[in-house]
Parts: sequence; C-alpha cells; structure tokens
Amino acid sequence: MKDDLLLEVSDLQTHFFLDEGVIKAVNGVDFKMYRNRTMCVVGESGCGKSVMARSLIQIVAPPGRIVSGQALFHREVGTNGSASSEVIDLTALKSTGREIRDIRGQDIAMIFQEPMTSMSPVHTIGNQLIEAIRLHDPISRKEARERAIDLLGRVGIPKPELRIDSYSFQMSGGMLQRAMIAMALSCKPTLLIADEPTTALDVTTQAQILELMLELQEETGMAIMLITHDLGVVAEMADDVIVMYLGEVVEQGSVDEIFFDPKHPYTQALLRSIPTLGLAERNRLDTIKGMIPHPFARPDGCQFHNRCDQMMPGYCNKVTPQVTWLGEGREVRCLLYENKEVAPAQEPAAGADDHYDSGARA
Repeated sequence: MKDDLLLEVSDLQTHFFLDEGVIKAVNGVDFKMYRNRTMCVVGESGCGKSVMARSLIQIVAPPGRIVSGQALFHREVGTNGSASSEVIDLTALKSTGREIRDIRGQDIAMIFQEPMTSMSPVHTIGNQLIEAIRLHDPISRKEARERAIDLLGRVGIPKPELRIDSYSFQMSGGMLQRAMIAMALSCKPTLLIADEPTTALDVTTQAQILELMLELQEETGMAIMLITHDLGVVAEMADDVIVMYLGEVVEQGSVDEIFFDPKHPYTQALLRSIPTLGLAERNRLDTIKGMIPHPFARPDGCQFHNRCDQMMPGYCNKVTPQVTWLGEGREVRCLLYENKEVAPAQEPAAGADDHYDSGARA
C-alpha cells in the first residue's frame, strides 16, 4: 500500500487547570503520520507522551482540556464498494459526541499503559470484547464471540475458548495486557495508539505481540503510534521517531536519522544512556544530569538548558528555541541550529534536496 497522509497535528496544546496553577502537559506539538508506517514517541516519564495520545481521541480527564491546536484525521469512508475520504479535526469534536465515539475503537484504537485499571471488573473479558466488536461491526453475537476467541488466541492467551468467560481479577497482569491488545485490534483500526503495550509482558511474549502488530499492519495498512521507553523496540519497530521533552517535540525524523545522526542534546543523551554489551565492569552508564523541572517552575529559554552539556550561558537560558527545519521530515528545536542556513519548519526552502527514505524501517 502506498504511504499517504493519515494524521496532521499542529500546535496541539493540552493544559491541566489546578488550584496551584496551570500544567502545560502538551505545549505546542506538531507532527504528521502516514498510513502503513510506525511512529515511535520517546522521552522520559512526565514529558507528555500519554496526554498527547489521549488528546487525539478526546479522553483527557478533567481538569485537563485541549486549549488550542488541530488534529486533522484523514478518514476513509466506503459505501457500496466505493471509497472516499473526509478530513475531521479531532480536537473540534465533543468528547462525548457520536462522531468521536464512532472513531474511537473503529478508526483509532488505543492500548492503555495500565491494564488492571482499564478493564471492567464486573464484566467478563468476553463481554467487553464482544461489545467493542458489535459496537462498530453489525454482526451476530455468535460471530463476535468467535472473532474474540480467535483474537485472544492470536495474542498468546492459552485456551482462549475458556478464558473468554474470565473476569479481569481472575487473570494476571500479562494476560490482561494481552486481552486489551486483542480488544484494540478487534476492529482493525487505521491508527493504533500503543501506550507502553508490552510493559507487563515477558520478553518472549513481547516479541510475539510486536510481531503481531507488524503482521496486522501489513494486512490492513494501519499506522501505529508506539509510545515507549525501550529504544531497542524503537530501533526494531519504527519508521519515524519523535522525541518529547516537557510537552514539546524537540526532535523528529526517520529512525535511521535519529539513531545515527541525533541533533538535539537531549536525544544524544538518551542514546548514550542505553546499556551496551561488553561495558567494562567499573564503567558507569551515562546518565542525564538533573531531573525534569517541576511543572510549575519551567525554566526560561530552552527548557532543557539546565540539564544540557552544550548549554550556552546567557543565550540558552534566555532565548526560547523555535523549530528548525533540517530536511524533509527532519526537525529539531535547539538554539545550536538556529543560526545555520536552513529554512524554518513551516516554509521549506525552495528546491531543497529531498533525501528522505520512505522505507526507513530498521
């Protein structure tokens, strides 16, 4: 399937309004996603990855809300064998409205980070799976049950014909995670958002789940947004990568560009902190100095300057960096590159060389 545009996010801002002040969890995020491609979102805990993903399907819990920005979803609509497309601004939809409920689960599905609190304890796993299937697909309950059993088997749950009648408290965290993955994949979405989908799984099962996601991507052409801390998974799964810090995208590009030519000091620090085979016994792993700033005490200028090894005193702590365009699909938010002769991200230079490899999967 030819890669084509699926989602355009521009200046997305989601804030939480508390008595103590305003937390800017997502603070002006921009990116594009394409069908049949996998985009990995990386960054430390608390950088806004999950809130950004939840904002796309309007499930941000109060007192959080989207305050600005757009998320244009290019939805395919098929009737009587003919296909057409429509563009929907997800951020403009009412969070409890029919239109966003039709999109959730069918066109955009999400695998949540914590399975123990995401499944109903008073309904069986089968009831929840069957409800999700029949909500978007007009088939009989018997057919939905057969599909649910098949999905549970595909994600590695033993004896799925028996487990389908189990309650969530009768299953381990790993099995519950697999059941949630089955539910997310049940309607073959065009965009799958996976928020740490293999956290509770052992390494072997993790590999099986990731392989299943890639198989379904090949079958259906769906796009995958994978939120993860595991850079090994990123190297294996990603076509494109965005790096987030304090609610902002500080760098984005293809997986090869990010791993072999990282530009932002934060991305470089993340890659240096990966454990390496053969590391000498007395050598310590590189760490990123300091801690993520308190959300009510965000630093002036570049938000990473107080942890950055390349910080320029009197400049980085005063000037807020803008997005710099470094080539097709390649952007960085860092003052180290703003004085170089490159076009801004919004207006690529006329005749700029295009060296972007659309088949960049590792």
